[in-house]
Amino acid sequence: MFKSIAVIAVGTLLFGALNLCTAQEQEPILIKFSHVADEKTPKGQGALLFKQLVDQRLAGKVRVEVYPASSLFGDDNELQALADDKVQLLAPSLAKFEKYTKQLQVFDLPFLFDDLEAVNRFQKRAKGRQLLRSMEASNIIGLAYWHNGMKQLSATKALQVPTDAAGLKFRIQPSSVLEAQFYQVGATPVAMPFAEAFDALKSGKVQGAENPWSNIYSKQLYTVQPFITETNHGVLDYMLVSNQRFWFSIPHAIRSELEGIIDEVSFEVNRQSEEANLADRQRVQASGRSQIISLSDEQRAAWRAAMQPVWQQFEADIGAETVKAAQTVNRKSRN
Repeated sequence: MFKSIAVIAVGTLLFGALNLCTAQEQEPILIKFSHVADEKTPKGQGALLFKQLVDQRLAGKVRVEVYPASSLFGDDNELQALADDKVQLLAPSLAKFEKYTKQLQVFDLPFLFDDLEAVNRFQKRAKGRQLLRSMEASNIIGLAYWHNGMKQLSATKALQVPTDAAGLKFRIQPSSVLEAQFYQVGATPVAMPFAEAFDALKSGKVQGAENPWSNIYSKQLYTVQPFITETNHGVLDYMLVSNQRFWFSIPHAIRSELEGIIDEVSFEVNRQSEEANLADRQRVQASGRSQIISLSDEQRAAWRAAMQPVWQQFEADIGAETVKAAQTVNRKSRN
């Protein structure tokens, strides 16, 4: 009798353990998506669209939580959080990856790309795709490029020629290339998180900045920057990244569906970004708070010539072949 009870007890335990394992296997994969932008920006909208499509297509298999506007992690600690698997998706600006690879500095080189279409061509070609995997040694896998837009220079004075920037302090993202860019025209770069930019500009701690129109408008930078020069001198893009070990631990079928969703979302983010920058430029202009300065071809060539030595300064770190590949995507051939 006691033997029968023991057998029943063991059977009950095994059945319970089996049920527990089954329940654990059915727990959805949790993806925490943290970013520093406002939900209204293309990046913020992209994160929400990613969650929406995952909820629709992978319900019960994957659960996405979105944490916008540095509500979970900020500029200064989000990549460490990714390494610690405290967050599974980020979309930092490309300048933030300098610690992990020098190759992505190609996107910070001033006046390298003629326009956003040139950036698109580079990112879609072999060298641009290779750069998504340039941080694998640091357990970071790139999944897509997301546009924020071409950068404009704003300041407390009109910037028409490179010497106009001399003596001014400019807020920048932490980046050796961006530091060199401003030193090249006699200005002083000051690295700080984007969340601090408005207050720093308002207080006069810095007198200028570089941002796409969508950032200038959404963070109301135009209200504390009376002059904006339409330079289109660089690109502020993001890379959607994950913890590599986490990403490849996802079952192949589910990961393939996620990658398909990311492709859809990336297309929409980039479309929205272009529309937002056009619309936000018009909003800034309509506000009357900032004077928008358009450069002549000669003036733009002067800015480019003043900053171009930065290319040579960083070519060895980035790789000459990467810089050359970026140059070849411009429609107009130039030296």
